Amino acid sequence: MIEIPSDAPADIVPLYWLIGVWEGTGVIDYHVGDVHYSGEFSHRVSFSHDGGPFLNYSATATLLPAGDRPRQQLVSETGFWRLAREATDQVPGPGLLPALAAEPARTAEDVERLRTAPDGGFPVEVMLSHSDGVQELYVGEVNAARVDLGTDAVVRSASTKPYAAATRLYGLVDGHLLWAWDIAALGRELASHASARLAKVS
Repeated sequence: MIEIPSDAPADIVPLYWLIGVWEGTGVIDYHVGDVHYSGEFSHRVSFSHDGGPFLNYSATATLLPAGDRPRQQLVSETGFWRLAREATDQVPGPGLLPALAAEPARTAEDVERLRTAPDGGFPVEVMLSHSDGVQELYVGEVNAARVDLGTDAVVRSASTKPYAAATRLYGLVDGHLLWAWDIAALGRELASHASARLAKVS
């Protein structure tokens, strides 16, 4: 049972089950031509909020040693998760531009109107920056304790390896955070790439 504080911003209630620090291990299994990328990695994911209508996200992954292969830092990610909603004059931005009008406090009823269908989920947007020079914008849906995401845009620096698209799936199963990440990278079409099982540590 997930207890949600009464003062939690209404917009993060559908995502509240993600809040906390999660740690565990996962596996990599990705083929590009004759090359097979594989191995086990340790993973730490943190979801938090600072009172705003979004979650802060950070994650690190480290390849575990195997045989002659040493421990290797894979990637760090930071970003934000939020429900998708229309930008109005009552919302600040872009940049440091202030809102042109006061926004009334968002209620559970306001958030409920965002559902995609009477028994559907809520539209969600996820913005991620990777330490290797990739930035992703995901769109998708959170439905109960499951999030399905697909990239709407990928931007990468000139020094980054080819990476074109991705999907991610997160779910709460028996108290663990399970996720799967499919990628289209190094010239290959979208395919399974990594998955992990994480336990909540705080």
